[in-house]
Amino acid sequence: MKHQFALQKGFVLLALAAVTLNSFSLSVNAQTTIGVDRNTDLQQTSRAASADITPKVSEYMNALVKAGWFSGSILIAQNGKVLVSKGYGMASVELEVANTPQTKFRVGSITKVFTATAIMLLQERGKLSLQDSICKYVVDCPASWQPITIHHLLSHTSGLAKHDTAGVYLKTATLPMTLTQMIESFKNKPADFQPGEKFDYNNNGYILLGQVIEKTSGQSYEAFLKENIFQPLKMLDSGYDNHDPIIKNRAAGYRSEGATLFNAAYIDQSQPFSAGALYSTTGDLLLLDQALNDGKFLSPKTQETMTTAVSGNYGYGWFVNKQFNRRAVFHPGGVPGFSAMITRFPDEKVMIVTLSNLENSQIIRAGNDLAAIVFGEKYEVPRVRTAVKIDRTLLNSYVGEYEDRPGRITAIFVDHDILMLQLANTGIGKFDPIPMSAESDREFFDPLHDTQAIFVKDAGGHVIEMVLRINGREFHAKKIK
Repeated sequence: MKHQFALQKGFVLLALAAVTLNSFSLSVNAQTTIGVDRNTDLQQTSRAASADITPKVSEYMNALVKAGWFSGSILIAQNGKVLVSKGYGMASVELEVANTPQTKFRVGSITKVFTATAIMLLQERGKLSLQDSICKYVVDCPASWQPITIHHLLSHTSGLAKHDTAGVYLKTATLPMTLTQMIESFKNKPADFQPGEKFDYNNNGYILLGQVIEKTSGQSYEAFLKENIFQPLKMLDSGYDNHDPIIKNRAAGYRSEGATLFNAAYIDQSQPFSAGALYSTTGDLLLLDQALNDGKFLSPKTQETMTTAVSGNYGYGWFVNKQFNRRAVFHPGGVPGFSAMITRFPDEKVMIVTLSNLENSQIIRAGNDLAAIVFGEKYEVPRVRTAVKIDRTLLNSYVGEYEDRPGRITAIFVDHDILMLQLANTGIGKFDPIPMSAESDREFFDPLHDTQAIFVKDAGGHVIEMVLRINGREFHAKKIK
């Protein structure tokens, strides 16, 4: 039961990330209004980024660690030059081994960057077409999959049924599965929608891309990445995180409940596969960034295709948007015990990586705020919040439904004198309500997930709005019921 609870908490974290990323354009606009109102000037940016940012980064990261929201390694670079590279916390709490820039972390869905890159390499070599039906690569392919193309898999617009929603995933996450078994687990399920209809983040699509890579290349997914990406780019500290081999400098994964630390729930690494089974270091991800900036590893035309949004601010293997009025491409990752974020600003040649062996780490917020430090924008240093007791009558006044955009409703209710936050369904399952502690009579917080809810009243004292802050981003939700 404790094991299942740990995995369920992991899905809450993914829900928070999904809420943030699916509304990235809204929150980015809010951020840019508090910064300097100007067009991006690359020379100004270069001077800002190359200034000594170390003191501010140290202040910020030390506060994040003190709040219990980070353990891992970070790297900030521009034009291939490392501005900051440092480890925080422990790679092994039991053995008292510290995290360093050489520590290897599971990167979760950052794996999708490499899977998409592998597909695009095969496309550049004329081995496949993005318009190929996936049935070309799947034995006994269902007729309903015939219209689904590689393009749809890359852009999360396939409509494939999901097998990894919380209720299903909890039952099988510890079991080894072959690729064939993985595909069989969702092959005959009805589609969620027609291919190309909309964006819906889907791990199954990227698992099928692993099948495409193996079928096209005649190699295992692991071998193809090693020979065609990791070795050519000298990414010698990256690979497929199989459980059995001894991997030097590999971090152990942890989760926290309040101030108590636990070992992360076990999952068999055969299951994330080409959607989330890789490990890497901050330094190796810098090598990837440099290779992409060079334009020789992947052509500029291919990179433009990958970083052009198809739907839902997602291209091929990258989320794409603007941050602080600058073009940004990024991807988060999360598996039990680990969380990760890579953000690239291609025009400024800036890259920010946060890799963590604490699944509760606030890597999305940290990535945003570290970018703010680099570019001289506003940010808030994390702080430890103190809970106070609030009268039940006042809590009841906040109960209701709040809408921050059409159709997305967050619910507030009270359970045993505790304010509960029920996030809107993000499409990856139904998630447990989040208990919120009171910081004042209008401000509430969840210390585990860096989530705050601030209630706004009109002149008559009636609640009219909730300001929801998730991962350092802000959403305004009107009370509708």
